[in-house]
Amino acid sequence: MFWDIVKAAGVPAVLFGVIVTTWVQIRSVKRGVQALLRDRLIQGYKHYQELGYADFDDRDNLENVYVQYHNLGANGVMDDLRGKFLSLPLEKKGSK
Repeated sequence: MFWDIVKAAGVPAVLFGVIVTTWVQIRSVKRGVQALLRDRLIQGYKHYQELGYADFDDRDNLENVYVQYHNLGANGVMDDLRGKFLSLPLEKKGSK
């Protein structure tokens, strides 16, 4: 009886509903992760800008975050911030 109801409702319609729901959820997760990565990039830049430098490990870490952000389909908004971050000195002034 259950399968008669499913057949009457239309298996393609049920599958389509599942696919649409899954797609919406995946898109939401992608956008959420992208928003978190964007926030991390902004906060990281502000932190290192206040310090006045970013050493090699700091650069490597934030560059990895940027690459993952970009791989999620970023639209270039963070490119300018990345450039500013990479232009920070590698050492604190006067530390030599």
